[in-house]
Amino acid sequence: MTINPSLSAPGPGRPKDPAKREAILAAAQVLFLGNGYEGSSMDAIAAEAGVSKLTLYSHFGDKEALFCAAVKATCETRLPRRLFQLDDEASIEQVLLDITRAFHALVNSPESIGLHRVMVTMATQNPALVRSFFDAGPQQLLLDLQQLFGQASARGLLRIPEPLRAAEHFCSLIKGVQHFRLLIGYSDAPDESAAEAHVQDVVALFMRAYQR
Repeated sequence: MTINPSLSAPGPGRPKDPAKREAILAAAQVLFLGNGYEGSSMDAIAAEAGVSKLTLYSHFGDKEALFCAAVKATCETRLPRRLFQLDDEASIEQVLLDITRAFHALVNSPESIGLHRVMVTMATQNPALVRSFFDAGPQQLLLDLQQLFGQASARGLLRIPEPLRAAEHFCSLIKGVQHFRLLIGYSDAPDESAAEAHVQDVVALFMRAYQR
């Protein structure tokens, strides 16, 4: 029996099912973070999400687009946008502590370490994918921090003439040498006490460097 493709998937003008999109993203996050980019096929992701490949491709045009969307979704889940909001009554130090805790936990997680290792190995094989990964994850974090630091400086909470440069300093402080040790398998992730001590040190140092 011949199936009319127009009856099998939404047409160009039809709204797509948001629940299926979320299921696809959830499946992609699990498989990409667990198996890496090359180890995760679109067939496996569709099966994990409980959708057809036709549905998968109707939401995400290709594997690279799905990968970038999954990276972005992971970052938005672990580093929600509310963390970067500077309310009128907000303490900039508390905002920085919350961001530092969330980013430190994310970047040192086994899934993140595994993904970073995959990106390093693919740097020469698929540089376009690596750039897309950076734009979807790390670059977005830098832009969010740039906006936050710009607002903090405008309100007189900090003195930051170059917000983007300060964002790069901040991320480098959070990752520190420990992140490199994890990448090369030199040590295990810090325990809760050591992680919190690092978070406190980072924010205290950043505040001293940029306080008015």
